[in-house]
Amino acid sequence: MRVPPEFRDRDDTQVAVLDALVGRADDGMTVLELRSGVDATIDEVEDALSELKTAGLIEVEQADGRVRIYPDERAVPDPGEQVDDDPGLLETIRRRLGL
Repeated sequence: MRVPPEFRDRDDTQVAVLDALVGRADDGMTVLELRSGVDATIDEVEDALSELKTAGLIEVEQADGRVRIYPDERAVPDPGEQVDDDPGLLETIRRRLGL
């Protein structure tokens, strides 16, 4: 599952982190699980988590001595909603140019 388009206008690492979290929205993820699931350095993942937390797009919970990170409900698409996995030519060019 992918993050809805309105949340995809962020840094690539932030979007990758959100996508990973949305894929495991019920269970959440640890920082180590995120690091292994996102193609970024640990510093990039931590920076992305900080920005996402500031934006209110993730929730952090500590239970049983473990910290788990969950996506905010706004970032999780409805079960019947399909998010376009193929962004199209113009969107791909826009992303590559950083526009």
